[in-house]
Amino acid sequence: MTKQLSLEDKIQNAGGVLNMLRASNYGPPVFPGIPPEFTSWRDEQRSWRNSVCLLELSYHMTELHIRGADAKKFVSQFASNRMDNLVPMRGKQLVLSDETGYLVSDCIMFCEADDFLRIAGPPTASNWLQFHAENTDLNIEVTRNENMIIPRERRDVFRFQLQGPNALDLVREVADDGLPEIKFFHIGEFNIAGHTVRALRHGMAGKPGFEIYGPWDALQAVRAKVEEVGARYGLRKAGSLAYATTGQESGWMARPLPAIYTGDHNKSFREWLPAKSFEGNASIGGSLVVNDVSEVFVEPYELSYGKMVNFDHDFVGRDALMARKTNARTKVTLELNSDDVFRVMKDSIIKKRPRTKFISLPIAHYATFQCDSIMLNGNRIGQSHMACFSTNAGAMLTTALVENDVAEIGREVILLWGDGYSHSSAAEGHEMAEIRAKIMPVPYFEKEIKRD
Repeated sequence: MTKQLSLEDKIQNAGGVLNMLRASNYGPPVFPGIPPEFTSWRDEQRSWRNSVCLLELSYHMTELHIRGADAKKFVSQFASNRMDNLVPMRGKQLVLSDETGYLVSDCIMFCEADDFLRIAGPPTASNWLQFHAENTDLNIEVTRNENMIIPRERRDVFRFQLQGPNALDLVREVADDGLPEIKFFHIGEFNIAGHTVRALRHGMAGKPGFEIYGPWDALQAVRAKVEEVGARYGLRKAGSLAYATTGQESGWMARPLPAIYTGDHNKSFREWLPAKSFEGNASIGGSLVVNDVSEVFVEPYELSYGKMVNFDHDFVGRDALMARKTNARTKVTLELNSDDVFRVMKDSIIKKRPRTKFISLPIAHYATFQCDSIMLNGNRIGQSHMACFSTNAGAMLTTALVENDVAEIGREVILLWGDGYSHSSAAEGHEMAEIRAKIMPVPYFEKEIKRD
């Protein structure tokens, strides 16, 4: 039997991790089971700010189920978060780092019971925890509920979010016997259309909302009830185009490059991870050109996760994070100049060659990990991760990390647009273009997620 290639094999065969990532034609992750638009992506974006939006998570989320008496003890070895207050019916945004203190992934952890933790989010989080679970002596068992390529398959639970100023009133009305009080990032249980569901109270798009989940077979009945009642509250369902833009307004940096591609300390993980995994298929693109992939890694502190880091327990990356205890860079929102954006779009399709790199709306990124250079007075002062058009802002927004001493609200900088690698077929022949951008707060709009 032929040995299955690992991620480490693939890196070595490519002559290095940057060669592997640059050569991949794999683009941004897709959202199976969801059409690009239900109404229009502009209408759908407006709903999470002005009424209520239903965002479908049933098909694309990877879930890792950790069961056993030592479930919480196991996760605490890798979570930089405080864990002593993790009790049943509570959720946490889990922040995972490697030994050097760089981010591997973040995800949402649902504490269903003292002996059952549900990890939901990107495959990077589940892969990291599953590897370590298979190499522990603690009393746990792990099972995996993979994301769905074929939406008709059956999963453990359905999952969707309701976000926006009308979300709370809508959920109160669809709850058969009334909605219990649910504190922020806690989980409540109630019935919809005769089916028992659970809901995590949080806010993905910067507005109050709920993540509702329950038995897979109840999906159609529960969703139909929510849509029926939701019509009176201006409910819109988000297609895959709008869904992919939710992080920009709230300031959540979606999909930074995981810090697993280098170092002997992560070699055993790369040898365990298949070459055909998400991390193995992924691509890197953008104008940020580096000689060492670690230059693209990010730290929890600079992503505003510092308030979550708790040193009262031992975890992977603890010593490295304790040595820093400060932001290496500042996270900001960049509001791209619309005149420049549309000039680049025009020049990409009608200008005589060489043309500029095309900008798609609403999702401008074309690689799995999109990293663009931020310039000031000819010097690189930061990097941008993804860019999406926000109808609510009336502009293209991107979340960026910039040097602390230049992170002044209102300062004009330059985003260098184009692909500095040009190994992927997604990077058609083009010339680099400068796009003016203004540093704005992160989140772009004031959050109201804890509002009752």
